Amino acid sequence: MKVVIAGAGEVGFHIASRLALENKDVVIIDNDADAIRRISDSLDVQVISGSGSSPVVLEEAGIKDAEILLAVTNKDETNLVACMVADIISPATKKLARIRDADYDKYHSNFSDSAPHISTIINPDVEVVRTIDRLMTVPGAVDVGEFADGNVRLVGIRLDEDSQMTGIPLFELSQKTGKSLPLIASVIRNDELIIPRGSDVLMPDDTLYFISKEENLEDFLKVFNKYAKPARRALIVGGGRIGFRLAALLEEKSIYTKIIEKNPDRCALLAEQLNKAVVLQGDGSDQDLLAEENIQEMDVAVTLTDDEETNILASLLAKRMGVPKAITKISKFSYFSLMPTIGIDQVVDPRLSAINTILRHIRRGKVLSSKIIKGEGAEVVEAVAMETSDIVGKPLKDISFPKGVLLICIIRENDITIPSGESIIQPGDRIIIFAKRDAIPKMEKILEVKLEYF
Repeated sequence: MKVVIAGAGEVGFHIASRLALENKDVVIIDNDADAIRRISDSLDVQVISGSGSSPVVLEEAGIKDAEILLAVTNKDETNLVACMVADIISPATKKLARIRDADYDKYHSNFSDSAPHISTIINPDVEVVRTIDRLMTVPGAVDVGEFADGNVRLVGIRLDEDSQMTGIPLFELSQKTGKSLPLIASVIRNDELIIPRGSDVLMPDDTLYFISKEENLEDFLKVFNKYAKPARRALIVGGGRIGFRLAALLEEKSIYTKIIEKNPDRCALLAEQLNKAVVLQGDGSDQDLLAEENIQEMDVAVTLTDDEETNILASLLAKRMGVPKAITKISKFSYFSLMPTIGIDQVVDPRLSAINTILRHIRRGKVLSSKIIKGEGAEVVEAVAMETSDIVGKPLKDISFPKGVLLICIIRENDITIPSGESIIQPGDRIIIFAKRDAIPKMEKILEVKLEYF
């Protein structure tokens, strides 16, 4: 597979990094010399200095031979023009564009239905608001993924020091605790990702990911002593694009919302466009202001400023002052693994949310959704089992799944099954597969159609 990426920023860099490790043919375009140098020094991909919207540069990049164009520069207009030009030169190339400006929201379908034909519009702000909403609706979770139209959840939780689940082999847990347990897909311990076996034991401070039907989720959370109630009162620190979108969503859900924003002009705009949210001008990391606003009465604080140090400080202050849950926007991937050590478990990044969406459209096979976990260390994919795939029509115990790949769910019509060795995948079933990063090419191999690609 050949992929041309216009834009060598954080999204372009991390997508290129991931695809290069999967031995895909990647060409990345940017006119920023420093960004190009970073790519050249770090990744085994082809780099071209120039504008991704230039027809000459796109032809030099081999757009006619590319299966996919990712237009992910920091400028919406450049991304749109890049797709338009690529559509003229190579109509068969699948085009994905990152578009952040809300002014384009109601025109997304037009781009898909007319020239320039853009297969998918990706708005990182929209994606991260969805991520925040999922975290707010699953009490006690540090990460949440949705599959099968929301009927299946992949939930990440951190084990407490006093958890009854620790120190017992997994195969004995149900018998010892007298409770039905979910399928545990992975465990993160000391920054290492593990696919657990029945003989493995859970330890305090482990982050474990389990799969659950929506109807069983509350009971499974209680097994792990996660009883927190859903948020009904929220504080948002930062009234930018994401803060506004989140506040509008919370209004629709009748969640009482306060927004703290420094910029007085932005405060006026927010007050004008929102119906119920309380808009306050000030610094969200000001302890006196937080005390005045009775922050201890809030169920969740969401820090969304453009300064991650402010977000971290505001989240820590909010938790120290009595808010049970804080969700923090971080823009540096390198910070993610450090956050739990300082007491911040729930972290979001618009770019990572965008990467999840992009990967769904890059994967071989008929992939419906994709989610990265553990800072890109693994991926969970929902896909349709095709008739010509090697994994259909025989018991799972007779299929040799690659090391690092785990089938965690089968969805057939309205029936959701956590598979056993006797389970048989039928053509058209939706399946959910967990794969470590180095096993992803092998995962794609078992998903792909032998005669044609989707």
